[in-house]
Amino acid sequence: RVMNSEPMSGIESMKIIQEMIQKARNQFSENGHLYLLWGWVILICCIGQYLLQNVFKVEQFYMIWMLTWLAFFYQSFYIYKRRKQRTVKTYTDSILAYVWQAFIATMFVSAFVITVLSKKYAFNSFLITGPIIMALYGVPTFISGSILRFLPLKLGGAVCWGLALVSVYVPSQYQVLLLAAAVVAAWIIPGYILQYRYKTQNI
Repeated sequence: RVMNSEPMSGIESMKIIQEMIQKARNQFSENGHLYLLWGWVILICCIGQYLLQNVFKVEQFYMIWMLTWLAFFYQSFYIYKRRKQRTVKTYTDSILAYVWQAFIATMFVSAFVITVLSKKYAFNSFLITGPIIMALYGVPTFISGSILRFLPLKLGGAVCWGLALVSVYVPSQYQVLLLAAAVVAAWIIPGYILQYRYKTQNI
């Protein structure tokens, strides 16, 4: 085939860009594995904390959140394995990676600040931890849904913000149940939709 030396028109250029974005969108969606991983881990931790704290009266009820470290190590291995299999890294992949890295950094900083200030000024950190975490969950979820044009993620992010507002009027011991509802809406439901779409596209 003879190469065409003429420059592409604006319409052709936009079409190519749209095709690249669509390929990146399909590639990122994968099978919803990480959304389901974190959704279920956080859900188990939330329900576990509620039961340990309010039903079984265990003093160190917060220890159940150590499960998140196991999920983090698994995620690191999973991402490393997927990157070795992937031959091309798209611009969209990079943006989404930065979004979630910023989210993780903000979570660690917020947890540190809340812990230090609660000890310094002697207030119950659980009064503000739940609302802040739910509000933070909404940010990367909504942005990811906007970048991918995936409505369930955008709705999930909006649900997180709504529950964060509601949680201000809910006793602290029940806020963890609202957090459980937040991850179901933000990660578990979208994760299963992504999984279904991945399976149907790859039959």
